[in-house]
Amino acid sequence: MPLARAWSVALIGVDGRPVEIEADIGAGLPGTKLVGLPDPGLREAKDRVRAAVRNSGQSWPDSNITLGLSPANLPKDGSGYDLGIAAAVLAASGAVPAHKLLDTVLVGELALDGRVRPVRGVLPALLAARRAGYRRAVVAVESLAEGALVAGLDVGGAERLSELIAWLTDDGGLTRADVPPDSCLDENVPDLADVVGQPEARWALEVAAAGGHNLLMTGPPGIGKTLLAKRLPGLLPALDDDEALEVTAVHSVDGALRAESPLVRVPPFVAPHHSISVPALIGGGRGLAGPGAISRAHRGVLFLDEAPEFGGERLAALRTVLEEGEVRIGRAKGWVRYPAQFQLVLAANPCPCAPARETECRCSPAARRRYFAKLSGPLLDRVDLRVRMRPATSLSVVDAGGQSESTAQVRERVVAARERAAKRWSERGWRTNAEVPGPALRREFALPGPVTRLLDRSLDRGALTARGADRCLRIAWTLADLAGVDEPDGDHVAAALEFRDRRAA
Repeated sequence: MPLARAWSVALIGVDGRPVEIEADIGAGLPGTKLVGLPDPGLREAKDRVRAAVRNSGQSWPDSNITLGLSPANLPKDGSGYDLGIAAAVLAASGAVPAHKLLDTVLVGELALDGRVRPVRGVLPALLAARRAGYRRAVVAVESLAEGALVAGLDVGGAERLSELIAWLTDDGGLTRADVPPDSCLDENVPDLADVVGQPEARWALEVAAAGGHNLLMTGPPGIGKTLLAKRLPGLLPALDDDEALEVTAVHSVDGALRAESPLVRVPPFVAPHHSISVPALIGGGRGLAGPGAISRAHRGVLFLDEAPEFGGERLAALRTVLEEGEVRIGRAKGWVRYPAQFQLVLAANPCPCAPARETECRCSPAARRRYFAKLSGPLLDRVDLRVRMRPATSLSVVDAGGQSESTAQVRERVVAARERAAKRWSERGWRTNAEVPGPALRREFALPGPVTRLLDRSLDRGALTARGADRCLRIAWTLADLAGVDEPDGDHVAAALEFRDRRAA
């Protein structure tokens, strides 16, 4: 009985697993059977592939065809297996030789007329293929920009199934990809010089960028909270190669990549509306869960404007993610893991009525307490920096130099501070001060008693939790890095403690 094999990739979150596609042509009544836990969309592949093969000038075997997708216990969904199924059937029928299929991964959807359509998740699929030892891959022409990001893998593009057939029979070649351009940081982010006044908030934003800290900004509407938050990605260093591939892989699965500049170098900025559902925020969907807003913000900024309006369920869902840097979601077809290491920026009004001036507030003290009680203590404990913003006055319209600092100027200091931190923590695998565990700060990098005396007093009074004390130490190290000194002193610890002042909440 004729038997042939081709290879594709199944995605579970951003993790890929090679899938062997077997085509067996045997005796019996004509028909096509697909086995190996396909989802309803994949079950329709046999009809799509049959029409695509016939409309590409090839004949479909008039026999009993069994298509097996292995591992058989791995759920498979999507239409990315079409190209592999077509190649396996054609090789089993003898229409094309099978030797090129042995070390080639095929990822693409087939239209009824034989066109090869792009699918989501090409980048993580090809990264998984490279890890598994495959040397070549064939994708849709529109996916070549993603494929070119995977070094060490020979990636070709096919616009139609007939081009794949010509390549397999040595009658033609595949389209090759150009090297995709990198995104330019300065062209994609707004400038900090546009922000008028707010020196305390600008300083908090710089500290947050330098140490990777979470930030809460409180103030009346129209004061510039959103304006500042949108400028945080511009202060962060451009993503290195590994980080860029991580972020791009998530955006590939989400289908949010731009063909003209597929590699994401700029830290992403995600700002969901407060009416977002929990699955849309954390990740979810039917079958295997897709990435949510927190994963799209990986290595970037998640901004929650009007944070108390998000509600306790959505905000509570962030707490574990902030500590672990990833989210694990269970659905009917299995568990998936998505990276979610982001900087959280919260913005809140001082009260429900949110007047332009606090003297015009009509809210009772109980109403104000209920409003901020939506930001739970455990969540606020994970927010390192808190700043209370005041309305701009004629004295704070411009800085002392007559002009606000630009993003490029501030980013230069941020990059220098991050380099100091990365050098200090390099032997332990940490990159920013925000990643350093509390035990390491208290033992291996313990500060002298006189330096931490203020923290001890705050702990004794119950004004600070143990987690809050650890976060104060991280902020103090960031302030020292910005100052260019080897370790924090008492002033740095005092300044860090001011950033934890609950009155800013």
